[in-house]
Amino acid sequence: MKSQRIAVFISFVAGIVFVLVTAAPAAQFSLVSVEQEIEIGQQVDAQVRKEVPELRDAQVSEYVRSIGRRLVRQAPGPKYAYSFSVADYREMNAFALPGGPVWLHRGVLHAATNESQVAGVLAHEVAHIAQRHAADQLTKAMMANLGLGLLGAVLGNGGGASAAQMAAAFLTNGIFLKFSRDDEREADAVGLQLMRRAGWDGRGMVELFEILQREARRNPTSVEVFFSSHPSPQDRIARLQSDVGRGAGGTRDTPQFQAIKARLQKMSPPRAMPRN
Repeated sequence: MKSQRIAVFISFVAGIVFVLVTAAPAAQFSLVSVEQEIEIGQQVDAQVRKEVPELRDAQVSEYVRSIGRRLVRQAPGPKYAYSFSVADYREMNAFALPGGPVWLHRGVLHAATNESQVAGVLAHEVAHIAQRHAADQLTKAMMANLGLGLLGAVLGNGGGASAAQMAAAFLTNGIFLKFSRDDEREADAVGLQLMRRAGWDGRGMVELFEILQREARRNPTSVEVFFSSHPSPQDRIARLQSDVGRGAGGTRDTPQFQAIKARLQKMSPPRAMPRN
């Protein structure tokens, strides 16, 4: 009888949590704390570093981090320990992990024609983190897969899923790279605000999407990984153009960006991403 009462109670709690999660925005209700989010991100980032070749060039790395730091100073939300790394891949892409880590593919630096375009890519990823989109996706996935120990976590006993368990489970499913369309729209809008407040011309974000479109026609494989985890740029370009409007202003390019471009051209070519 006792076990039956516990089962009924668990089902009751699960039902309440499900209603709360589906009815409330992620910013109001999340099963993942900021501390858990940071711990998960650190563990996933450590795994990424084992599998992704990082560009080991102090000048390029510091340049990308300097852009990231300017954006982070404008970021809302929790004060995450943001980090910025460059993957030595030729494909154009960037991705954000929970709690702070951001990765930029070297292919973006090669394709970009001015600094504001790079700032636009990084601003979009910072916005994903600042708006806690990973926590939102984790909460929804936990509700969809009770096998991760959701009920134990909700009830506060020792049987709940640890951050490590959640990280392993969701890294396997690639969930951190698959934000919803609403998340992507919000990251575009918030990212545009961040880069403009940080002093860059917002048109750079639009221009980078236009470069992606041109590259998709010229060499589809170079943007295939981007399109696998991001919506098509077409609708995003129109929306961003409207948001940017005629209020263009801010930094478009710098000598530092052009120096980094020249430095990259002298290096060995970046690698192609492995095909599964």
